[in-house]
Amino acid sequence: MRWHKRLLAAGAVAAVTVTAAACSGGQVRGAADSTPQPGSSAGSAGGTADSTFVYVPNLDVVTDWDPASSYSNENIAMENIYESLTRYNPQTKKAEPRLAASWTSSPDGKKWTFTLREGVKFHTGKPVDAAAAKAAIERTMKEGQGAAYIWGAVKKIEAKDATTLEFTLKYPTPLDLVASAGYASYVYDTAAASGDLKKWFGEGHDAGSGPYTIESWQKGKETELTLKAFDGYWGGWDGQHYKKIAYRVTPELTTAWQLLQRGEVSFVQRLNSQLFAQAGSTDTVQTSQTPSFQNLLVLFNTADGPLKDVKLRQALQKAIDYDGLVAAMKGSGVAASGLVPDGLLGNVPGMTPKQDLAGAEALLKEAGYGPGGKQLDLTLTYAQGDADQELLVTLLSSALDKLNVKLSAKPLQWTTQWDQGKAKDPSKRQDIFVMYWFPDYADAYSWFVNVFHGEKDVQFNLSYLKDAAIDKEIDELPALTATDKAAAEKAYADLQNKIIGEQAAVAVPYVQNYQRAFAKSVQGYVDNPAYPNVVFVYDLKPGA
Repeated sequence: MRWHKRLLAAGAVAAVTVTAAACSGGQVRGAADSTPQPGSSAGSAGGTADSTFVYVPNLDVVTDWDPASSYSNENIAMENIYESLTRYNPQTKKAEPRLAASWTSSPDGKKWTFTLREGVKFHTGKPVDAAAAKAAIERTMKEGQGAAYIWGAVKKIEAKDATTLEFTLKYPTPLDLVASAGYASYVYDTAAASGDLKKWFGEGHDAGSGPYTIESWQKGKETELTLKAFDGYWGGWDGQHYKKIAYRVTPELTTAWQLLQRGEVSFVQRLNSQLFAQAGSTDTVQTSQTPSFQNLLVLFNTADGPLKDVKLRQALQKAIDYDGLVAAMKGSGVAASGLVPDGLLGNVPGMTPKQDLAGAEALLKEAGYGPGGKQLDLTLTYAQGDADQELLVTLLSSALDKLNVKLSAKPLQWTTQWDQGKAKDPSKRQDIFVMYWFPDYADAYSWFVNVFHGEKDVQFNLSYLKDAAIDKEIDELPALTATDKAAAEKAYADLQNKIIGEQAAVAVPYVQNYQRAFAKSVQGYVDNPAYPNVVFVYDLKPGA
């Protein structure tokens, strides 16, 4: 399915922008709200006493409680309340069992059969059987909101018996990956409410099968949301587990850091580079760094203007100071290798670009520009309020200055930047478009079909690349991923050589890096980039 996903690019930029705004001063959230917060006593956050895991996000948690349409920050809670058929493992680059104990697919990748775990119950008490899973996925598809497009390949779903769920597809798709998505893949009890289900969800109810269920939700309060253990969880509660999760919204990073230092909270979603460095040398705190599945794309206009000349696009690729940019980001970004981040099928090691100013100068001269030639004037647009993109622009402008290239860079709100990029009149478009990209589920196809496949009406192909051979190769990716992973790896490598190398349609300066800080007492934390910012709390052990 094509590009339906992408208010995501907007979301990615908006999240960054809002985050930056939220961290730049102003009143501390909840300073006026002095009621005691669940889990905020020093003992409980660390995992003793009532074993509450206190998670500190810097933005409000819940926008939409409906598991069919939810498509925002609430994923950090939803993944602890709801479950999908599968869950993605970035180490193995494969989907693993969750509500489905096993699955098979036909040789052509168009029929998938999932065998569900037995004895699983929803929080409503009803059984999680094949009929219930079918009803949930069909309702999500019918609602057609958020990331529901992920099920676009599905022709029909049948509950063959209580534990057998069969999908017939219109075209081959890796449905095990689709089913692991961080949005719109949840299985839930569609009969949970006697009246309007969407309204019932919106009041702060849930109908999941996950380890935790909603205890209280108070929009606008500092501790916005508290979840409690679901006693009937199929995984059981033997051994040590956190019995509650509290989400304590703290927009100020310094405040979040102080709460962690004082032992009042368990986990801080993000810190700036200075605080993160401090966390690394604090005895009561541990840190983790994990590259995300979100990378920065610098898209060159291949269709119009001076960059129609491939030599000039290659010169720009060589002018970017990749190492300098990553170093200046102080850990919030890591060098990219190709278009596909590590941890996904299609990642190609050894494609990390390096700055080469002499090479850039030679290419510019071949095209009649460069020092001693005529001045090359270029326009670039990027996200307003994004410090990392601003850094890229500063470094690139100064490198290009020396090469007699004048870069006019404009920071814009996403909608303005996107509208300009999609302008019907090609002369109104920019020469260089900077944006983030990340997939809605763990499949590299997202970059290729959305950003580099030829389009009649421009959506996200903002390099305006039109190449029939590349399009044909992109169209074959889902079938290969579903039926022949080795061939898919080869096709992804070939496409990246063509798009980055031969066509020079894009430069990929970095992959965003997650930097987390959490209490020393938290045991077993693993960051899974397929589920941005999610902590799977059931998998953790509260230590002393």
